[in-house]
Amino acid sequence: MKNPQVVEAVTRRWRAALFLFMLATGVSMASWVARTPAVRDALEVSTGAMGLVLFGLSIGSMAGVLASGGLVRRHGGRLVITVGAVLLVAGLLVIAGGAALEVSGGVFGGLALFGAGMGLAEVAFNIEGAAVERTVGRPVLPVLHGCFSLGTVVGALLGMGLTAVRFPVGWHLAAVALAVAAAGVWTVRAVPAGTGRESAVTGDAESRGGGRARGVRGQLAVWRDRRLVLIGLIVLAMAFAEGSANDWLPLLMVDGHGTGATAGSLTFMLFAVAMTTGRFTGGPLLVRYGPAAVVRASAVVAAVGVALVIFSDSALLAGAAVVLWGLGASLGFPVTISAAGEGAGPGDASARVAAVSTAGYAAFLVGPPSLGFLADHVGLRNAMVVVLVLLGGAALITGALRRRPGAPVSEVPASQPDLV
Repeated sequence: MKNPQVVEAVTRRWRAALFLFMLATGVSMASWVARTPAVRDALEVSTGAMGLVLFGLSIGSMAGVLASGGLVRRHGGRLVITVGAVLLVAGLLVIAGGAALEVSGGVFGGLALFGAGMGLAEVAFNIEGAAVERTVGRPVLPVLHGCFSLGTVVGALLGMGLTAVRFPVGWHLAAVALAVAAAGVWTVRAVPAGTGRESAVTGDAESRGGGRARGVRGQLAVWRDRRLVLIGLIVLAMAFAEGSANDWLPLLMVDGHGTGATAGSLTFMLFAVAMTTGRFTGGPLLVRYGPAAVVRASAVVAAVGVALVIFSDSALLAGAAVVLWGLGASLGFPVTISAAGEGAGPGDASARVAAVSTAGYAAFLVGPPSLGFLADHVGLRNAMVVVLVLLGGAALITGALRRRPGAPVSEVPASQPDLV
């Protein structure tokens, strides 16, 4: 029998490791975003050509997201996080080298590696985070995603400062790569083996209805559950709302409200701070009111913020409304991911979390760029009406997030990890 004190200590270390690496990935992502103008200047390419270079990030991210769930079910979360961390570090180093040598193909390849590592790690981290939640019996995923948001704030501030002093972008990204590598080594050593791996599911669990998803058919089978489909729709809407701000908010303020570029960047920083605040403070609300009520209120708050940004002619009011947008969007993604695995049999939890995570990241990566095509015809402010409609729809179906009758608050992780 495992010593409860040892198990508790290992679980705390497990949770802290996830928080640390999510913080590191947020710093790395924001560091890249903050230095994209410097990279473009170093490569001496047009904005259109830079768009093609950036396509490497999209290709890598989608490949990683789509592959992660199946790899976790086959090999466990720790191995997938290890591979993701290696690709993240390698990608940052290749980007740094490509920028220093002024090679566009090198930056493209580095972004593809970076995106693949990010996609692999993100889905695996959601599965690990959901397993920690079921172990400790209280919300973990909101804070986990809050660490990523905090990392983006830190990375953006760091990038702005180093840009101001004209610090070489190659050395900047190389230093970030070393920091991510250090965080990755500690994280991999702290994460227990076996979380999410199908082979760890016993026949007894399978007989209780958990079952084991195999291959593509198994991944699709989980979507037969109507409740999971509704949860997937909620996460699509909430991820779209978050991703739209990440991709378009500075330009929305500049082109839509006539602010300067600096004001547009500061508005995005305000959004990131609001996201971080919402994720770090949302746990007590979830415990008191439950996920359905919290996500419904979140969707409404985000919708009010988006509506003010769209329809207000005051740049000051629109900038202030970004706080509502960020606070409202902050909890939707992590809470719906958590709800996807709640009440499922041990063999199904990781498959359900992976499926909903994949849907959310697909919306996060693919949805917001599609607004650009619509904006060419109706303008960016009017294109954001799509976000408003999706948030309204999500608010109407949050009943799917209510706990199933008889579902335990705390369960054994998706597969029993080796804690000792």
